[in-house]
Amino acid sequence: MRPLRIQPVDFTQTQDTTDFLFLLDHYMQGPTGNGQPLSPALAERLRHELPRRPTVLSFLAYQNDAHGAARPVGLINCVEGFSTFTGQPLLNVHDIVVLESCRRQGIAGALLAHVESVARDRGCCKLTLEVLEGNQGARQAYENFGFAAYQLDPAMGRALFMEKKL
Repeated sequence: MRPLRIQPVDFTQTQDTTDFLFLLDHYMQGPTGNGQPLSPALAERLRHELPRRPTVLSFLAYQNDAHGAARPVGLINCVEGFSTFTGQPLLNVHDIVVLESCRRQGIAGALLAHVESVARDRGCCKLTLEVLEGNQGARQAYENFGFAAYQLDPAMGRALFMEKKL
C-alpha cells in the first residue's frame, strides 16, 4: 500500500469539501449506499450543516498517485455520543468510504486506527458502528479490527440496530 495521509475535513476549504462530497457520492451510488448519486440539494445542505455540528468528525485519507499527486481514497464520518453506563463520551462510526479501486489495501483499517486514536484522546469509552449483514467484506474488516456484536447478558441476546424514519 502507498503511504496514506489522514486529515480532518475542513469544510471552509473548497478542496476538502469537494473531496468529501466526491467520496460520499461514491459510497451512496454503491450497493451498500442507496444506489443513487448525491443530489445537489443534499450536497448543499451538507456543506452548510456539517461545519455547524461540533460532534460530527470527518477525516479524509489521501494517497499519492503514480505521478505523485495526492488523491482522496477514503473517508470516515463519526458522531460523538455519550454513554450513560460509563458517564463518558463514545464515538459512533457513521460512514466509512474507500474508493472501490483502492479496497483491500488497509485504508479502512488506517481510518479506523486514526479514529480510535482520536476517540482515546477525547476520553471516549468505546467506538460503535453499524454494518449491513450482507456486507461481508466490511464485517470482516471490522471484526479484524476488534469490533464485535454488542450484548450485555447472553440471555438477552445481541443488540439490534433499528430506525424509525421521520
